[in-house]
Amino acid sequence: MTHRQRFTCDDVTPTSEAPAQPPREIPDDIFSTAEIPYPSERPLNVYAFDPSLGKFVGNQMVTHVRYESLQPGPIGERFAVIDYDGSQKTFYKPVDLDDPKLLMTHGLPPSEADPRFHQQMVYAVASETLQRFEFALGRRVRWRTRLDRSHPPAPRGASRRLSLFPHAMCEANAFYSPDAHGILFGYFKASRTNPGRNLPGQTVFTCLSHDIIVHETTHAIVDGIREHFMEPTNVDVAAFHEAFADLAALFLHFSHKEVLVDTLQKTGGKLFEYKLKGDAELAPGGTPAIQSQLSTENPLIALATQFGEAAGRQSSLRSALMTPATPDGAKDIATKIEPHERGSILVAAVFDAYFTVYGRRTFDLFRIFRAGGGSVDKADLPAPLANRLAMEASRTAEEFFSLCARALDYCPPVDITFGDFLRALLTAHLDYTPDDPDRIRDALMQAFRLRGIVAENATAFSEDALFWPKVVRGSLRVPGLTFGDPNGLTKEEKDHNGDVLRAFAVTHADKLGFDAKAGKIEAPSFHPMFSTGKDGKLYVSMVVELVQTVRVPFGLGIPGTFPLRNGVTLLIAQDPPDHDKRPEPRVRFVIPKLYRPEREERVRNFYIASGRATTQPTGHDDDKRFRLDFALLHAGV
Repeated sequence: MTHRQRFTCDDVTPTSEAPAQPPREIPDDIFSTAEIPYPSERPLNVYAFDPSLGKFVGNQMVTHVRYESLQPGPIGERFAVIDYDGSQKTFYKPVDLDDPKLLMTHGLPPSEADPRFHQQMVYAVASETLQRFEFALGRRVRWRTRLDRSHPPAPRGASRRLSLFPHAMCEANAFYSPDAHGILFGYFKASRTNPGRNLPGQTVFTCLSHDIIVHETTHAIVDGIREHFMEPTNVDVAAFHEAFADLAALFLHFSHKEVLVDTLQKTGGKLFEYKLKGDAELAPGGTPAIQSQLSTENPLIALATQFGEAAGRQSSLRSALMTPATPDGAKDIATKIEPHERGSILVAAVFDAYFTVYGRRTFDLFRIFRAGGGSVDKADLPAPLANRLAMEASRTAEEFFSLCARALDYCPPVDITFGDFLRALLTAHLDYTPDDPDRIRDALMQAFRLRGIVAENATAFSEDALFWPKVVRGSLRVPGLTFGDPNGLTKEEKDHNGDVLRAFAVTHADKLGFDAKAGKIEAPSFHPMFSTGKDGKLYVSMVVELVQTVRVPFGLGIPGTFPLRNGVTLLIAQDPPDHDKRPEPRVRFVIPKLYRPEREERVRNFYIASGRATTQPTGHDDDKRFRLDFALLHAGV
């Protein structure tokens, strides 16, 4: 096909000999440039941390989210911001981010006073968080549409759009609510006696905390990926939710380049330091005379600073390294049961590994710096070195975030524990990066060991013993499974795959560890994944949950039953065609959490101890009491 020549001029000089020519028909131009392409990203102003840091280096930043046409709200394909103030019983005017004036200025400027910026903030940060997870997982995340039997059916498209309520209530709380199919952000008055950097009695908005938005969005994402992780069957479950959401928020800090470079310069490259020195010199043992001599909390490892200070804590809500790598720190796993405190153990273990790997990757840079006469004893680093260290810190943080996200696919589908997550991290890393030149797996193992986190049923504390075992190649195949394309499966394909997987579970119940007589085996989720390996090949696979639910009586004179779920996660690969014939999909991993009498007893005792056992028969079991309530879990913390 040849391009039609553009901008041609015919000879229009009249001649007596030439007969008049009829006008030529101009064919359709399929190469027209008249259609202007949509932008790929939408830049939006946000706080990198929260308003309490003011114009601290990089706190007012521009984030880039995937471009889409938005209705006022904003309302897009994946999120709908509904700004109803539950305390004032009023709707606030929705922001129109497609207004040309706002398109030219990256949206509204950061403001605590303008509800429209609050709407912009929750939309932008939630969208960015979702994009990061979908990129790491290699697939689209669907929102959970779980509704009780008393609710009407979920509206069409509910799995595609999550609601965000920036001013849902006057309360020091923010939480993900499956019943509301959204995230509710509260606002409250700061402490009048110890408000930190806030004014006494100032109104503090949780919807303006970057960390809180990421944290709550992550809860919704995890629920969309793993339905039964919402059931607190052991002391680790709620703590895992809190830790995983904190990890997502904290690792996002390391993508903020300005803050990262500033912190590196003030800590001498030691990103794990709790305090940053002031901009002005202070004599050893001296008392600060001006504000620039004051040391400040390291914003990279602090979580929800404004919320923590406004609540009178004198510091951030939590930190990345709250559990030290000491013998005393290893005892915390046996004594801490409050979900946030227990979750901080897991956060500290992952960040210990992160900082260890960061140190290994930057060791040569510090050696060169010292060889040139530089001193790492002084906090200040030259800008070129700080920039180079920032690149490495950001790259490593992105790698660890992706590893944590991918590890969800390598966890058993029910009854998650910290030890399960360790095995999932190691196996996921082995699957994606077999060579491991920076010894990331070793760093994770040692960091978890130093905090007393061990894997149940592992025969030894070694890589080989902690990896989930692979299925013998070709011994388990799933004929008829459809993988669709990276944009997802159609309803017909989903229905077909559901039938195929349920039939597969029944046929191979013994091999998978199920008791076929105990009850129906469901396939609550199955997600195709498409990723490119380091060898440049495209890998097509599917992560599948198979779950069998058995109703078990509480006994001990307590009426009613509880759901005991047994399940396996399958990772199924679609190998490329061999001699023009496509092989049947094969199971690569079977990751189990199956029935054992001691596990039944543990779940029963935990439900009783946590007050979830009924004391009076109700005619039917209300399984909602066996799910986490983030409103209660997050109240005031």
